[in-house]
Amino acid sequence: MLCTVKPSMPETVTAVAACELRDLGRVRYADAFALQQQFVDRRKRGEIADQLLIVEHPHVITMGRNGHDENLLAAPELLERAGIEFHRTDRGGDATYHGPGQIVGYPIVDLREWKRDVVAYVRALEQVLIEALGEFGIAAGRESGATGVWTTQGKIAAIGVHISRWVTSHGFALNVDTDLSYFRYIVPCGLTKPVTSMRELGCQAERDQIVAAIGRSFAHGFDREVENI
Repeated sequence: MLCTVKPSMPETVTAVAACELRDLGRVRYADAFALQQQFVDRRKRGEIADQLLIVEHPHVITMGRNGHDENLLAAPELLERAGIEFHRTDRGGDATYHGPGQIVGYPIVDLREWKRDVVAYVRALEQVLIEALGEFGIAAGRESGATGVWTTQGKIAAIGVHISRWVTSHGFALNVDTDLSYFRYIVPCGLTKPVTSMRELGCQAERDQIVAAIGRSFAHGFDREVENI
């Protein structure tokens, strides 16, 4: 009996979309917002790949488009004396604080090339941080009815996004060794719950290690080839 061996078909190789990670260091909030807008416009035109901008901001409080003024607990002149800027912005969410010791991430992602689902995108950002924190032995998860990333000691990361023609901006803020006393000027994200940081939980990892972990978990969560630029 003859056995006919059929020639094997070539495997189909699916190209993985690229994402460029740019660690920009300390950047004033207004400058970072302007830079995001430039990248968003270029991404909409298809001129660039997806981006993950990583920054640290000087002391600043931002109020999202759904924010309530009563969650800002200090008058603008008091914030100014304390060296804290204040900006209203077009992201979702309420009041939040950014400052030294945070890792702030601004993904510029075209969701038409991932999932056209805003809720799925926010959940994926949460998962990116949950997985990254897990690399350092920090057990984190979600809190029912509250966007962000939580530990048993409190909220460790805030998330607020904006989406225009399916291209994202804004993103997340992870407390690494943040001076948590600055949160006294706001009701964080409109929730009267404690905040915490990686340092407060005993993690001594360096910033570049944490950024690398975020890059890995972002690549996994969004099926992207992340390249440091």
